[in-house]
Amino acid sequence: MHIETQFSVLLVNKPGVLSGTLNALAREKINIIAMTMMDSVEHGMLRLVTAKPAQTRKALQRLNVLVHETDVLCVNLSNKAGALADVAARLSQAHINISYAYCTAGARGGRTTGVLKVADLKKAIKVLAPHKKKTPEKKDQKLRAAPGRRP
Repeated sequence: MHIETQFSVLLVNKPGVLSGTLNALAREKINIIAMTMMDSVEHGMLRLVTAKPAQTRKALQRLNVLVHETDVLCVNLSNKAGALADVAARLSQAHINISYAYCTAGARGGRTTGVLKVADLKKAIKVLAPHKKKTPEKKDQKLRAAPGRRP
């Protein structure tokens, strides 16, 4: 689990605009970790997380498109039914709002990444952190040699 920069890009909803944006990133060798695209009649909202945020920022500036950056929580999930539902339930129980969420396709090792825009990143990280089992502290015990043997 980690925090990443997400770019929300307002694109005109017509043929070739999404392709041009994605090709600009490809030319810069920027790998897209996760993305989602929503549309309306006139505009589309492209949200993406990349492996190179600084280069992504520069590439998008050159395209002269409206871009908004925000921090999002990326959660490593098993690629199985209910994995994101479990995360959503835990955040809900802690009264942390999820504004939106999306997931990547399955990756190596049967894992996927859930991208969440949450109201409180720090609290969400604490809530979702793996629970460490507490083990009782063992008192220092000196090993004794068996009778007749030297340690």
